[in-house]
Amino acid sequence: MSEVIQGSDEWRLARCGSLGASQIADMMARTKSGWGASRTNLAAQLVVERLTGQPTETYKNAAMQWGNDNEADARVAYCYRTDKTVEEVGIVPHPTIAGTHASPDGLVEDDGLVELKCPLSATHIETLLGDTVPSKYVLQVQWQLACTGRQWCDLVSYDPRMPEAMQLAVFHVKRDDKQIADLENHARAFVAGIDATVKLLRSRYLGEPA
Repeated sequence: MSEVIQGSDEWRLARCGSLGASQIADMMARTKSGWGASRTNLAAQLVVERLTGQPTETYKNAAMQWGNDNEADARVAYCYRTDKTVEEVGIVPHPTIAGTHASPDGLVEDDGLVELKCPLSATHIETLLGDTVPSKYVLQVQWQLACTGRQWCDLVSYDPRMPEAMQLAVFHVKRDDKQIADLENHARAFVAGIDATVKLLRSRYLGEPA
C-alpha cells in the first residue's frame, strides 16, 4: 500500500501504465457490436505510458476541477455525518494482478472504504431523487474492494451548492465477490493484451527480444 499523496507527481508516476479503479468502467464498456471505443482508447493510453514511463496528460474540465477542489470538504462532511474517521491512502496494488491498482479516497474502520464524488448539481439532484448508487460508480467501487480486500464502501455524493439538508448523500455498497471475480478475469485478459502490445512494439521498433 503506497503512502504517496493522491494528485501529487509521485502518485501520477506510481500509477503510470497501471489499470486503475476509475478506468474499470472504460475497460468494460460495450456496444451492440462488441467492445466500446473507450476500451480501445484506454488500452492505447496505458501502452503509451508503459513505453515512455510517463503519465499521459489528461484533460481536466471545470466539473473535474470542481470535484478536486471540494473533495476535502466532502470528507469532512462525511466524517461529521457518520461519526467515522477516514484514513487517507495513496495507491493499493491488486494483490494478484500485476499492473492494476486502486486509489480509494479513504480507509474507514477495519473493513470499509469511502469514495467521494462532488458532481455537477444536476447529477447530484438525480442521485438524491433516485436514492440509489449511480451505476457508473459501481464497477469502480467493486474494484477498490478487490484491491484492498475490504468488505464495503460508502459512496458519497456531495454538493455544497445545495441547501444543507441536501448537500450529502451516502450509499453503503457491499462487496460483491461474484462481480469482482468477473472483473478480475476481464482485467487479467486486458492487461495481458497491453503487455503483448508493448512487447511487440519494442521488438519491432527497438530491436528488443520478442
